[in-house]
Amino acid sequence: MVNMNDIYGTRLDLNLLRVFLVVADRGSVTAAASQLYLTQPAVSAALRRLTDAVGAPLLARQGRGVALTSRGTRLAAAARPHVAALVEAALAPAHFEPATSERTVRLGLSDAGEAWLLPALLRTLAREAPRMRLIVQPVQFRTVAEALASRRLDAAVTVADELPSSIRRRALFDDTFVCLFDPRHVRLPPRPSERDYFAREHVIVSYNGDLRGIVEDLVGKARSVRCSVASFHNLGPIVDGSALVATVPALVAEEIRRTRPHLRTARPPFRFEGVPMELLWPAVDDDDAAGGFVRERIVEIAGARAARRHRARRDG
Repeated sequence: MVNMNDIYGTRLDLNLLRVFLVVADRGSVTAAASQLYLTQPAVSAALRRLTDAVGAPLLARQGRGVALTSRGTRLAAAARPHVAALVEAALAPAHFEPATSERTVRLGLSDAGEAWLLPALLRTLAREAPRMRLIVQPVQFRTVAEALASRRLDAAVTVADELPSSIRRRALFDDTFVCLFDPRHVRLPPRPSERDYFAREHVIVSYNGDLRGIVEDLVGKARSVRCSVASFHNLGPIVDGSALVATVPALVAEEIRRTRPHLRTARPPFRFEGVPMELLWPAVDDDDAAGGFVRERIVEIAGARAARRHRARRDG
């Protein structure tokens, strides 16, 4: 068996075979140079290098052109199908069939995104790509850039700050913040004053594990924080039955109120700019058909959700 390390260690440049085959087909160095967009001296030099590597003449002059020697005829016959296969493999587009794909996609989701996206995405995959699988990992704006750059994730859906140019981003929708509370224990008008808001005790989500949340970061005022948690997952049970107020993304409040409809929301007393929920992925995966399929479905799900919210606000 031929050792590939021995082949790569010789003077045989496999690209020389492509030049040789074009010359063999055209029967002319000049014609081959024109087809290959090379100069005639460059083609002649390539043929000399290949002849030296093989150790035997491959071409002989014949009239104004060239003809294959017996050694050249054998080499052309042996090399042609392999070179053709390599060219076809390099140029053929990747084939992806959702119905039969067994690809596993690693998706990063913020805790605010799991409830509205993951169930709908799994239902879509069950219909269109039943063999595809998802590995979902928690991610947030401070960790998403490294997770995508290191290729630990194929895509992510979260809020993000500045990102390197190697990461693509597509806005899905803008979210706002609301105050979530239990009206049995807290009385808040639809738009409380700052005095009323800061007079309450609060539960916050802090990814840093401290007593600072989005209000402290953006408004510069400290709340009376009774409890700080690391995610939005348990805010529903915490707020339910307590006098604590949680300032959360509207989509989080919507999901919590699906199972706890007696809870209420109010607008914060200060203005938050729209917070864009984004789809992020590595730029090197632009042509990944399976990843692109999942990204397209995420965009569709987000678009349908935004349309439902728009109709609800209009009809309400």
